[in-house]
Amino acid sequence: MNTRILTPTTVVLMTWALLGSPWAAALAGDTTDMVLIPKGEFTMGSKDHSDELPHQVVLDGYYIDIYEVSNAKYRDFMQATDHPAPAYWDDPRLNKPDQPVVGVNWYDANAYCEWTGKRLPTEAEWEHAATGPDGSHFPWGHGVDPTKANYGQHVGKTMPVNSYPEGVSHFGVYNMAGNVFEWVGDWYDPNYFRVSPAFNPQGPSDGYNFANQGPVKVLKGGSWLAPQTSLHTSHRFWNQPENNSYGVGLGFRCALSADGTGRDVVRYDFMHALISMGKEQWNDALKSIDRAIKRDPANVEYRQTRSLILKQMNM
Repeated sequence: MNTRILTPTTVVLMTWALLGSPWAAALAGDTTDMVLIPKGEFTMGSKDHSDELPHQVVLDGYYIDIYEVSNAKYRDFMQATDHPAPAYWDDPRLNKPDQPVVGVNWYDANAYCEWTGKRLPTEAEWEHAATGPDGSHFPWGHGVDPTKANYGQHVGKTMPVNSYPEGVSHFGVYNMAGNVFEWVGDWYDPNYFRVSPAFNPQGPSDGYNFANQGPVKVLKGGSWLAPQTSLHTSHRFWNQPENNSYGVGLGFRCALSADGTGRDVVRYDFMHALISMGKEQWNDALKSIDRAIKRDPANVEYRQTRSLILKQMNM
């Protein structure tokens, strides 16, 4: 009789299988193509509009996607979960794999982020990632520059999510001005900045109801259709969460909380390495364990796991 040895990797794989296919398909909290925004303070808002009252905000560390969510990544989500395709999915101007997904409402965006083990950024997190520590009016600085963003129908379509490298924010985040408006987690209220807490603001408990059309969520960042005035980092726009109007220019990116040392994210990387080992995907396992070691270099278990991976790769 054959006796199966339940190694730690086997146990992990069995556990994840029991959790269900969406979790097996998208490992929670994978920080690939994300950047860590360290804990810090910044000035949120501006004097440009009455709903952007400048105020000081302190945020705990978090990760945010370097790029807008692409059509290719959203396709993976649709295939794994049977989620319906967004509006304009078949539009040849907008549906290349490396272009940002558009035509998504807030619930679509939120569902995708949850599937990946992440969440939508708060408005404060999004704005801090765009402005940097110096409170830049645009992600790249204080002056508008048409060569650093896709806006005002200058191009006539969305651009790939890694376009405009000269226009990245201080933290290296792409297309935080133009290309697509981006959903964030917060409800919109024009007076919220007057009462919002200084530490980790999450937005009001409900959204402003314009013309009895329903409460609205915040949009940030401008789009390929929108004018220059929508590009500044503090600009606040809004839409009903079930609505994908502005759909040809409406996308999103995800965020992930991190403690001061990133320990929570390290655990995800370690889990990713173990599951990749169980699938004998050794290159993926090595990348994951290297990320974990980079954040926790003294961890003996991680280093032993790396040695096991290298041994298998050299066999």
